[in-house]
Amino acid sequence: MSLGDRPLRAVCIHGHFYQPPRENPWLEAVEVEDGAAPFHDWNARITAECYGPNSASRILDGQNRIRTIANNFDDISFDVGPTLLSWLAAHAPEVYAGILEADRVSREARGGHGNALAHPYTHTILPLDTRRDKMTQIRWGIADFRHRFGRDPEGMWLPETAVDLESLEMLAEHGIAFTILSPRQAARVRPVGGGEWRDVRGGELDVKQPYRVDLPGGRSLAVFFYDETVSRAIAFEGLLGSGEALAAGLLGAFVPDRPGTQLVHVATDGESYGHHHRFGDMALAYALDVIRKGGQARLTNYGQFLEWHPPALEVEVRPDTAWSCAHGIERWRSDCGCRIGQRPDWHQRWRGPLRESVDSLRDALDVLYEEKAAALLRDPWAARDEYIQVLLDPSREQAEAFLARHAKRALSPSEGVEARMLLELQRHRLLMYTSCGWFFDEVSGLETVLTLKHAARALHFSRHFTREPLEDGFLRILSRAESNRPDLKDGATVYRRLVTPALVDLRRVIAHYAISSLFEEYPEETRIYAFTCRAQDYRRETDGRATLAVGQVRVTSEVTGESEDAAFAALHLGGADFACSLRGPLDTNGLERIRQDLFAMFGRHSITEVVRALDHHFESSSYTLRDLFLEERRRILALMTAGPRGEITQASRRLYEGSLQQMDFFREVDAHPPDVFKVIARAVLQEEMEQETARLVEGQGDAARLRGILQRAERLEVVLDLTPLQRALADAVAGWVWAVRAGGEEDLVQRATFLLEVAESPGLSLDLWEAQNGFHRAATAAGPHLHAPERLAALGRSLGFSEQYLAALRAVKE
Repeated sequence: MSLGDRPLRAVCIHGHFYQPPRENPWLEAVEVEDGAAPFHDWNARITAECYGPNSASRILDGQNRIRTIANNFDDISFDVGPTLLSWLAAHAPEVYAGILEADRVSREARGGHGNALAHPYTHTILPLDTRRDKMTQIRWGIADFRHRFGRDPEGMWLPETAVDLESLEMLAEHGIAFTILSPRQAARVRPVGGGEWRDVRGGELDVKQPYRVDLPGGRSLAVFFYDETVSRAIAFEGLLGSGEALAAGLLGAFVPDRPGTQLVHVATDGESYGHHHRFGDMALAYALDVIRKGGQARLTNYGQFLEWHPPALEVEVRPDTAWSCAHGIERWRSDCGCRIGQRPDWHQRWRGPLRESVDSLRDALDVLYEEKAAALLRDPWAARDEYIQVLLDPSREQAEAFLARHAKRALSPSEGVEARMLLELQRHRLLMYTSCGWFFDEVSGLETVLTLKHAARALHFSRHFTREPLEDGFLRILSRAESNRPDLKDGATVYRRLVTPALVDLRRVIAHYAISSLFEEYPEETRIYAFTCRAQDYRRETDGRATLAVGQVRVTSEVTGESEDAAFAALHLGGADFACSLRGPLDTNGLERIRQDLFAMFGRHSITEVVRALDHHFESSSYTLRDLFLEERRRILALMTAGPRGEITQASRRLYEGSLQQMDFFREVDAHPPDVFKVIARAVLQEEMEQETARLVEGQGDAARLRGILQRAERLEVVLDLTPLQRALADAVAGWVWAVRAGGEEDLVQRATFLLEVAESPGLSLDLWEAQNGFHRAATAAGPHLHAPERLAALGRSLGFSEQYLAALRAVKE
């Protein structure tokens, strides 16, 4: 099956892993997304369903026990969007490390060719970008790749495989050797070196070999056209239903008795393997194992195959085409008919005006940027291209070194801030082209609103440099983007209702600090998202239900360095009644006079006078609870309602205890308890379950009591939310197993085993992914904590590992 070291049959599976940048553009953090519950946000949810499982996927035996754990990234070709990699590095470091390690492992296994491909910095449709934007996107993507993977990329994935010759020319100029396209993007082929062209637009392209694109500038680039039939079966037709089926589908794509080398390769969204198709990562891991051990084909990646088999055919690519639009690239600028289709009655006429509005805004912002940055930077556009270094290392030292390289002269502190603001304007101007903003069906959708938020952030920066009403022109065009929702009307209304309220300036950060300080003890300096607040003076008093805080604070943006000082007074009258006012900074005496005045009135219980004094002493309009950032707002609401909730719980318990005998009687006579009884019982039993779980996790609870609570709920026909119980037990088990990995005491093994026995109660199903990963790492690493292998093996059985796995573990240790 091979010619020397070069196989005649090879398989390459490519996964395109990507999420749009979900960060709030002002806070530089992903806020809670309710649609992703029970996870904090969609990044977290998809990491748990896909990115994490693929970095540690289970291969099971015939009894559904773990035979081994495999990192799928070791054996597949992949690209991960830079903004997603940045999020993973901060929020899922184990997964991030697994992805980087997989590229290192693959380089060692495949002659120096790593599995990872680069990706333009954002998921933009390159053919619709200006030449200058294409350049920055490609340069930022390559710089990000080098920073993370420690090497130059061989290949680059094009978002949506959207292609034109200019983009390919730029890839080649930057040393990229190959990319991946859909077979529908090939026009005609001929032998390298000349010959007659053959039209392949009718589906006659041989996708089992690479092709060369000769570019107008004299360079060339290799292109791999993926197998569309098998790729579609993986993504949409259920081929991930089992690992056996996936392996058979891949191996069955080889042409029998065909002479020469064949490469069967597929490309899909990486999220197919676990997020779109549950357990898709396990099907992939099993198929990779089958192919690796079966001897019918060799697993490879594109760089290695290209070394084995340089292109023998030249191809002409169909420009302005993409893999997810049958009409070229119209999906990102017109109502072409391509859509998700959940609402067949909805149109996408909004796409054209949305594209026109951001293009118009881009042009206006670029003129402003070039004019203002030219006074500060030697070459504004070269500075933008290198600004990625600051994004990768946002330390003050890196920012200062960057400005030293690019500034026309030594900049004053205020000029340094302005330079950073201009570059941030450009970053958000690039992010507003994220393709997801056009991909889905409605202009008010989550992804489109994110696009508009980046546009708003760029406009926010622009107001520092011009009084020209750039937003007015932007909204005038956006008003032509007709929404499918009558209540939202058009894109301009979407912007005003869903985007404008999210805007954050330094004064809103100070108001957030002031109001939240009524409930939280802040240190002298504290970080609030992308801002640092430093208290210069602060005093707080509580009298009954009312609390008053007066102080002065300096807030500084960690992104641009801009800062502002302000004095504030925040008043909580109980319930949802808040008032917070700001004014410019005061000297010590001025602040003290106002503070004495306010607290004297507060001490006399003259709340009306305090409110009037706020209006007298402070200049800004009043801020309320609504002006807090979302998660802090919800946290404070929970604190505010703790008292009433406690009272309701106590009342529920009294009613429950009083009705328990009646509920038991209903069961004795084979009747169903009234729903109102069950509602009360659920509230009480849910609290009891969560309290007993907390005690168990701390090593003080009673497993029999927990089982009794669950059995009583079942007897009374009460359906409890088991999620908090299951999550707490799973987290505790994982924590103790990871402690074992780090060399913890042997009693941690016993604790983890005990909780797993508790979890055998009917109805409980623990997510043991983290615990299994910890056990696998502990078991396969040498250390003093492995002196009791039988106890460890017992824990392994409880975690679902097979006897084959445990026997192999014992053999290695012996």
